[in-house]
Amino acid sequence: MDYITSIAIIPLLVGCMGIFGLFRFLQWIRMKAYIQDSVVVITGATSGLGKECAKVFYTAGAKLILCGRNNERLEELIRELIATNIKKTHRPHAVVFDLAESKTIVPAANEILKYSGHVDILINNAGVSYRGTIMDTALEVDKKVMETNYFGPVALTKAILPSMIEKKQGHIVVISSIQGKISVPFRSAYAASKHATQAFFDCLRAEVEQHDIEVTVISPGYIQTNLSLNALTADGSTYGVMDKNTANGRSPTEVAYAVLTAVGKKKKEVMVADLLPCLAVSLRTLFPRLFFYIMAMRARKERKGKTS
Repeated sequence: MDYITSIAIIPLLVGCMGIFGLFRFLQWIRMKAYIQDSVVVITGATSGLGKECAKVFYTAGAKLILCGRNNERLEELIRELIATNIKKTHRPHAVVFDLAESKTIVPAANEILKYSGHVDILINNAGVSYRGTIMDTALEVDKKVMETNYFGPVALTKAILPSMIEKKQGHIVVISSIQGKISVPFRSAYAASKHATQAFFDCLRAEVEQHDIEVTVISPGYIQTNLSLNALTADGSTYGVMDKNTANGRSPTEVAYAVLTAVGKKKKEVMVADLLPCLAVSLRTLFPRLFFYIMAMRARKERKGKTS
């Protein structure tokens, strides 16, 4: 009887695997169709995760509009992308502006819409990190981090959103952080900006659902980029140090593919992090006293390391 049962199970397993494979294939086809020929705007495109997102979305057939502060680096990236594309279709377009300068955002959005006519996918990626104690940090530094990480993406989103609502179609993506869900000592300005970002785009998702507009929040852990090197310190100077956690983080290419997949599958929220940071998010909710104790211990350890 057991032998007969095992023989009967084999075709069932094969059938299930076939159905699963077909489902994944259809999902891939749908994702490819969603990205291909879509107008995709990426901020902070000249380095790190933004640059890798440009590569993966370009390979997927998107019509890219790449945004950053440095025109030469944007043009260099465009030449690099074109060199990797045998078909040489959809030449990327560069738009230069600074998210930290609010007066440049609406003109930049107008330039984007004038060039493309519409935006299918807006990826708010640009950002700045921070290292310092709350007591030593000048308020101007807090404001600068908030301008780049929060007010900039919010302003650009608001400038692009009416055209999406009019078209009844669009997808807004924001690269947040695990620190948008939990706060880490000596990262106050950064964590605050990402908490605000999480809250704003959660509200936006609910409000624009009636217009068939998607909102995706990506929350990565540590990524092997220059984020810590370029981080602001308490006095506004550049940190200039590659953190151990950053150096051991995920590759930007891996995270970029996770962003591509999340957008293609129209996911609401994705955490791209190792098990420990994900557990910390749950710990903050379920056992807050234990979480606060662990963070206090981390602060003491980090402070001791700086003074020794």
